[in-house]
Formats: sequence, structure tokens, C-alpha cells
Amino acid sequence: MTHELDAIDKKILALLQQNARISVKDIAQEVFLSSPAVSARIERMEKAGIIAGYHAQVNHMLFGYHIKAFINLEVSPSQKKEFYPFIEKIPNVVECSCVTGDYSMLIEVIFQTTVQLDHFISELQHFGRTKTQIVFQTAVEHRDVPTDML
Repeated sequence: MTHELDAIDKKILALLQQNARISVKDIAQEVFLSSPAVSARIERMEKAGIIAGYHAQVNHMLFGYHIKAFINLEVSPSQKKEFYPFIEKIPNVVECSCVTGDYSMLIEVIFQTTVQLDHFISELQHFGRTKTQIVFQTAVEHRDVPTDML
């Protein structure tokens, strides 16, 4: 299902992606609409699922989480019922996606030590074989959806 967004909606999305705490008043000034009109547009996009939420991006390195890794995991379809509740409970898991290819899951994790990472990998191997890549440096962090693609 595609959603039609006009130039004002795209500008509102761009402003919210840059700063989710921007006031409706400031958005209204940027898009030359009234605050109630902007609020209505934001509410419409929230109800349509275009805006899925608001969050603060936390620098995990400042809390000692210096180990970032991607783990490929082979999970059989019959194990997914057990695997999904397990993985959802692990706070170190930043993201877990079901993917195509030799492995069925791609898991992004953060840990304070390689010992903790190793322990977690051992737990994962209950579900199947793993392949782990530890990140040295991230050239492009998670970024906003470019509004020109909408």
C-alpha cells in the first residue's frame, strides 16, 4: 500500500526526522500553515502508520558498549516460534531481521565485552549455526528516509 504525500507532508517528515522534539509551532512556521493544520497532518500520518514513533538516539559507547556485531544465525522454520520470544527478551539486541540467503536471521547486537558477546553466541547456537562479524567502524549510521524518495 502506497501513501500519497504532498510537498508539505514531506517537509514535515523531514523536520521531524531531523529533530523529533521540534514544536508544532516551529513546523508550522517552516511550512507556512497554522499549528492546528500541522497537528492534523501529523496525526493523519501517525494513524496511517507513516510516522511509526519518536525516539532519542542514545550513544551506547558512552555507556561502555564498545562491541557492536552482526550475527548471522541459521534458524529452522520450526524453531521460529521458540526463537522470536527468546530474542525479543535480549536487551543487547538492537535489531533482528529474518533474511534470505544461507542464514535466516541477521542480528545486530551491542555488548560491553567480547566475553559477553561470546556467551550470547553460545546461547544462540542452541538454535543453529552462527557467523559473527564484529564492527570496527561505522561509516554510515542509521539514517533518515530521504523525503525525495517518498
